[in-house]
Amino acid sequence: MPQKGLFTQGAVVLFEREPALDELEEALTHFTIAVRNPAHEHWELSGPSLLVPFRPEHRGAVAIDIVSRVWPDHMGDPKGDSMLFAAWSMGHFGPGAFPGGLERAMQNSWHWDAGPAQVDRHKAFVRIRTSYVFGAKNDDPVFPPDYDPREELLFNTSIARAILTAPGALCYFNPNGEMLHRLDSIEECLDEYEPGATLPQRLWCNVRLIRLTDHEPWMLMDTVGMAQLDVVDHEALFPDEYEPSEVAGFLRNIADYILQRGPVIKNGDTASGPGGVDWQAFSRDEPIYKPPRPVLRWVPLDGSKVPPALTHPPGTVH
Repeated sequence: MPQKGLFTQGAVVLFEREPALDELEEALTHFTIAVRNPAHEHWELSGPSLLVPFRPEHRGAVAIDIVSRVWPDHMGDPKGDSMLFAAWSMGHFGPGAFPGGLERAMQNSWHWDAGPAQVDRHKAFVRIRTSYVFGAKNDDPVFPPDYDPREELLFNTSIARAILTAPGALCYFNPNGEMLHRLDSIEECLDEYEPGATLPQRLWCNVRLIRLTDHEPWMLMDTVGMAQLDVVDHEALFPDEYEPSEVAGFLRNIADYILQRGPVIKNGDTASGPGGVDWQAFSRDEPIYKPPRPVLRWVPLDGSKVPPALTHPPGTVH
């Protein structure tokens, strides 16, 4: 799975037809266009593109390129589609993208029922990728010494917001947080944000609910995409007697707390949560549900017996 390196942030705008560079440039009137490039010989690496400076003192820029095909959700394989697989593994489709991400975003578009139908209409997409390696030498650092993922993610999103006004634009897709948005919901999130306030994580990071059919009545809820902000994701295991909306709020609040305070929650720590009981955190290198990533797994300390296959160590949580 790719990680931050060649690209540090990535977003996508899906289009019902292939847009022209001129149309994108017109939508980006309020941004500086430094370079206009033809397509690379391999579309997986870049279609025709524009380069917008971002922190140019550190060679930072946002590459905006057009791909005249549907999003390759399978991301290739080493034998049958090696170029696509290599491009994905280097982060060309987002530093947190994982195969099946668009399908999972459609399945978990709780805030926007019409999202999946918009995705089904797309025939092309525009990638928005932030990097600090344009023109870099071999020994140049990949990240600025004062790297700030919040600043660059807000800038990356502001470009996506502008591109969504271009003719034929359908919706925003964040492959790193498996999230879909229409233009007005992005504007709502960004307009509510004030510098120094809690970040609009619901803009970039999804919360998903999965019924564990092999382990009923247990359910799984998780966040995906917090790595964009260089913090850990969370997942909660709980019996279906708990109200999912309360569990979702709990995970969002815990994520905000870590964004504000840093990695202060350790393996075994507890926090007051849904149901009026404490929930305990367990640090895990792998989650229960894709994509692979480290998580803090939360379970209620209510005496419920967690299925052994879902937790380590197995047995009763008490």
